[in-house]
Amino acid sequence: MSFFNEDGKVWMNGRLVPWKNANIHIASHVIHYGSSLFEGFRAYETPRGTAVFRLDGHIKRLYNSCKMYRMDVPYTMEEFTRAVLETVRANAFRSCYIRPIIYRGYNTLGVDPLPNPVDCAILVWNWGKYLGEEALENGVDVKVSTWWRLAPNTLPALAKSGANYMNSQLIKMEALLDGYAEGIALNIRGHISEGSGENIFLVQNGAVYTPPLSSSVLPGITRDSVITLIKEMGMRLIEETIPRELLYIADEVFFTGSAAEITPIRSIDKITIGTGKRGPVVKKLQEAFFAYINGGRDDSYHWLTFI
Repeated sequence: MSFFNEDGKVWMNGRLVPWKNANIHIASHVIHYGSSLFEGFRAYETPRGTAVFRLDGHIKRLYNSCKMYRMDVPYTMEEFTRAVLETVRANAFRSCYIRPIIYRGYNTLGVDPLPNPVDCAILVWNWGKYLGEEALENGVDVKVSTWWRLAPNTLPALAKSGANYMNSQLIKMEALLDGYAEGIALNIRGHISEGSGENIFLVQNGAVYTPPLSSSVLPGITRDSVITLIKEMGMRLIEETIPRELLYIADEVFFTGSAAEITPIRSIDKITIGTGKRGPVVKKLQEAFFAYINGGRDDSYHWLTFI
């Protein structure tokens, strides 16, 4: 659970404003029609200072999302990137979670969004481990959700839009109310898609599997980082359609995401995965991942942008 201290600054449309003054009008288009695109990523404290992880990749995905929704961002990607760094500096965080959002603002209401301005904001706060401090080692219990991921040609799954996360909320609430930490969604064909806010990987017989983007999967930046690490380690990576039942017989299953980082899954639908503990592949990937983001390894992939 994340609670805001409300003492910081929020970047809104080119200027920093006090947290409590970072407001929008109740008639803003985004409130009524969900017309927002956003990102979520982290800055980490390293021996060389605070560094943002995969900043360029996140800003690129944000602008790609806006392009799909015909939203012309009034700042270049370079300007928006500088604004992210400025916001982290202004709040004096050594590590933090970063949430840029681009949305349709206040002018008129109606399904047609085009008459409304495109507004931008960036907020940062201290957010701990998304699925719990102990989850990285002990794993989490999850269930396959009764809610499916979005069907093709309805809403673009490749866009990180606020509207898509109404579906995520249904998946998450069902899981929590049923006593689980998270849910796994299937696509409309009954194949594995992803968690409510995480991508998913399976390990079986020494190979690592993950669903393709065509399975209604968000192109996760952490997902891409983990794929890079899997290949670096010489493991076989297979992106293909995955049936639900493979979840139950996998040696290891784990989530990836900017909030969840790399979190093992110890049970699905009350079926123990592997030994019910963090497996060797997940442990190895976690060690490599955190070595990169904490500055313990050479940044050979240029993943870190220092504040």
